[in-house]
Amino acid sequence: MTGPDKPSPPRPHAPVTRSAAPAERFAGPEADTTSDASGTSGNDHDGGCLSAPTGPARAGADLAAGIAAIKAAVKTAPGDPGVYRMLDAKGDVLYVGKAKSIVRRVTSYTQPNRQSNRILRMIALTRSMIFVTTHTEAEALLLESNLIKRHRPPFNVVLRDDKSFPYILLREDHDWAQIRKHRGPKRHKGVYYGPFASAGAVNRTLNTLQKVFLLRSCTDAVLDSRTRPCLLYQIKRCSAPCVGRIDAAGYAELVAEARAFLAGRETRIQKQLAERMEAAAEALDFETAAMYRDRLRALTTVQARQAVNAENLDAADVIALAVKGGQTCIQVFFYRQGQNWGNRAYFPRHEKGAEPAEVLSAFLGQFYDDKEPPQTLLLSREPEDAALLQEALSVRAERRVALHVPKRGEKRTLVDDALRNAEQALDRRLAESASQARLLDGVADAFGLDAPPKRLEIYDNSHTGGTNAIGGMVVAGPEGFEKNQYRTFNIKSTELTPGDDFAMMKEVLTRRFSRLMKEDPERAGATWPDLLVIDGGKGQLSAVMAILEDLGVEDVAVVAVSKGPDRHAGREEFHLPGAAQPIRFRAGDPVLYYMQRLRDEAHRFAIGGHRQRRAKALVKNPLDEIPGIGAKRKKALLLHFGSAKAVAQAGVRDLAAVDGVSHALAQAIYDHFHERERP
Repeated sequence: MTGPDKPSPPRPHAPVTRSAAPAERFAGPEADTTSDASGTSGNDHDGGCLSAPTGPARAGADLAAGIAAIKAAVKTAPGDPGVYRMLDAKGDVLYVGKAKSIVRRVTSYTQPNRQSNRILRMIALTRSMIFVTTHTEAEALLLESNLIKRHRPPFNVVLRDDKSFPYILLREDHDWAQIRKHRGPKRHKGVYYGPFASAGAVNRTLNTLQKVFLLRSCTDAVLDSRTRPCLLYQIKRCSAPCVGRIDAAGYAELVAEARAFLAGRETRIQKQLAERMEAAAEALDFETAAMYRDRLRALTTVQARQAVNAENLDAADVIALAVKGGQTCIQVFFYRQGQNWGNRAYFPRHEKGAEPAEVLSAFLGQFYDDKEPPQTLLLSREPEDAALLQEALSVRAERRVALHVPKRGEKRTLVDDALRNAEQALDRRLAESASQARLLDGVADAFGLDAPPKRLEIYDNSHTGGTNAIGGMVVAGPEGFEKNQYRTFNIKSTELTPGDDFAMMKEVLTRRFSRLMKEDPERAGATWPDLLVIDGGKGQLSAVMAILEDLGVEDVAVVAVSKGPDRHAGREEFHLPGAAQPIRFRAGDPVLYYMQRLRDEAHRFAIGGHRQRRAKALVKNPLDEIPGIGAKRKKALLLHFGSAKAVAQAGVRDLAAVDGVSHALAQAIYDHFHERERP
């Protein structure tokens, strides 16, 4: 993959609230000394990649030890419904399962002849178990989904993307209703319109709804402080209730129209607007007629962007599953009031041999763990334990939730459309994975690695004249950039020279690898890097190697990337420890572009962290550093004196005159600002 001048490199949830407090038990050979392991395992990779026993003798011994631990747990296992957790020697969760009778399910693991290879690997790693009982099996399923999302066990099907969805909120707990984007718990009184598949879809729709209904989007504080209309009124996106340009009755009428539209009665709204436009035109009030015309056009735009609609669906999610190459894509379409509000693709993590019905069932349990399910779920296939899953979702929603696998008609057409999208998304994913695999093969070949790296960590520093220094760590692997693994390091040392990149990198790597050696000294997880990529030249590389040597880390490959001659992109040089000459790639080499992307992403991330820290420092108030000064007292001091500088110059008596400031606190404030003046 490299040019002819490449040298030969060296090989370098809380339990379900509808039940009583569940009884939790710990079972295993060391049950008297070991407590519940509530932390996550940190092994966010395929269960098949775990450190399985090697050699027949070792494998047999580990399997026997696992069976012995499970047999010891069976002695105290309850016969009630509930959830069990299988733990390894370190207390990390290997697997979370539900059962109608915990003791019967756990007993089945003591019969290895009936288990698959995947289960045998899990049993061989098991050293203890935890049991949690529930009232019903449905509650056990809900608790199981919650624990899987919390612990992310390597032998479970795990939904990795569990972000909340955005909504449009028509807020009605104020005299002048507000329309805005909302994400998170539904605490406000009003109509929640959604869910939407992305923030972009919300912003586009919200922008158009403002044109149609002219409702205010500003905060209560801005509304109360206005003395004249804002720009939104001028561009006809608000009716300006803040300054009385519309009365309460007229605004209430707009709110009623918005509610009708959100309820799916857009045809009625269109008819009303058209009638008003015609009436205004007949009365020769062309300005008003033009306003209604613009609102009609905006309403048409909203409907056009909803793509395929389903008039017979009030509230439903259409969910389809596609499987290929041992990977799964699940496509979710959201329909509310007969309108399509977007879709999103998910790629749950699971073993290659997992059954599609099992994957779909696990996905549904985790997907709706923190979301309210709609009235109907239209599925492309029957999930495992469908009746139990339907009961559990109904318990969560506190109303009936129906699961259907339609065979014909409009609903089947919607499912087929979702299935086609799932297959296409999976094809793109597999193509990207194959491309990524080829790039990692190229990286291994170029830098003399024994195998393609599964985890690359790229480091860069950012600062302005040595101030607000930040170290950034970006992580990449077989699935591309792993943004949930990114880390920023605030440079804390007060002894380093401002702008000393070597010293900053030393602090970052020391903190990073000291923590790794403390948390995962045996490297059983997937948190140790296979390759470090450093932004710099030979000097930076030498400094990094010295740091790793001091820490006792000798088997992590390192490569430093320098700009090369004339600092020209495409002529980068890659420095390896012990290599006499740097590696230079041919122009257009895919590995060169990949390494540039890694470096640029680390640079972008570090600069972003630095800018955030710098912006925070710019608005930092000296009063924040004084013990006993909270938000209320700080506000009172600033209102009384006008600025933090005036507070610093005030005397004790003046400070004590402020409401909420005692004489002792006034003395503490005075001492804080004048301690340097004392001899």
